[in-house]
Amino acid sequence: MFEVTVSDHMMIAHSLRGEVFGPAQALHGATYVVEAAFSRPDLDSDGIVIDIGRAGEALGAVLADLTYRNLDEVESLSGLNTTTEVLCREIADRLAARLHDGSLGAHAGDLARIRVTLRENPNAWAAYERAP
Repeated sequence: MFEVTVSDHMMIAHSLRGEVFGPAQALHGATYVVEAAFSRPDLDSDGIVIDIGRAGEALGAVLADLTYRNLDEVESLSGLNTTTEVLCREIADRLAARLHDGSLGAHAGDLARIRVTLRENPNAWAAYERAP
């Protein structure tokens, strides 16, 4: 399996519902380093997994729609507890949509997996994997 990873960051605000979240039930901010890894079993005819420039642009565009936003007000996240894990899934789904609309290039349709990892600090992180 071959894999290419691009990264960026985002700053968000949100609140979480449920006693398990303690003080995070109140509106608060978070800054995440976001990594998106694209995998395929073999290299394509150009000898790559994905066009790394397009992958970085796609991740940047996805994060631009979430950065500096209160996630409690984002329509696609309405009614969800925007935990780190839920954000991983949302970003992966948005990247998969870009894959399907051709934004990631013609050969990107052969990807086997997109994995998104969010890191808030070195000791706290979550990841989500999805098949495109």
